[in-house]
Amino acid sequence: MSRRFEEIAWSPTPLGDISLRRRRYPGSETDVYEVKLGDEFLMSSLFTAGEVALARLGLARSPDADLDVAVGGLGLGYTARTALDDPRVRSLIVVEALGEVIEWHERHLVPLGSHLASDPRCRLVQGDFFAAAGDPVGLDPRSPGRRFHAILLDIDHSPRHVLNPRHAALYQPPGLRALADRLHPDGVFALWSNDPPDEQFTSTLAEVFAAPQAHVVDFDNPLQGGIATNTVYVARKQEVPVRPG
Repeated sequence: MSRRFEEIAWSPTPLGDISLRRRRYPGSETDVYEVKLGDEFLMSSLFTAGEVALARLGLARSPDADLDVAVGGLGLGYTARTALDDPRVRSLIVVEALGEVIEWHERHLVPLGSHLASDPRCRLVQGDFFAAAGDPVGLDPRSPGRRFHAILLDIDHSPRHVLNPRHAALYQPPGLRALADRLHPDGVFALWSNDPPDEQFTSTLAEVFAAPQAHVVDFDNPLQGGIATNTVYVARKQEVPVRPG
């Protein structure tokens, strides 16, 4: 029988102290893994519906048969694992700012660590997703300028509630255009948010991408009772019209 509470790992980082904890809630038969950054809870294995929906909804909009996918933010690995469950995915790169989080997976300290570390299609890369999105090298340091069929982003709490002030620029038209340059012509951008659908942000997406949609994801909240929600935004890259010669 597992302990009721255990801090598995702790490290200071430039963003604050990060910790991985495991606890068993009263009445639960399974261990729950939690990630905290400073005093903020970043993720819990008790609530993964939004992370799963991010991959499913994003990849569902892609018409391609063979997919190269980039994920921004590793967390506990649920978005990455769900993407790998799609048989069309031939390669997956996960860009994570904190090497400690990558190490948790490589050391199998989290439930999905062995799954991601053993899949030859998956590569975990330490890097700043936001800086890489606007850099000519792009998201894959091994392949400068590489483009993807889908980019799935789950780092900030929402476009308005960011973990670092410099992240905010990505959610404005110039930042979104730079991100769109990392996509193939029919590529898909999907974003997880903890906030309700934001009409202003959907309008901003529409300046860069085609037909953006905000999907509300419902899930049970056993801690507070009732239903909780996340939002997943999904949009396709706009095709640039070809001018007659």
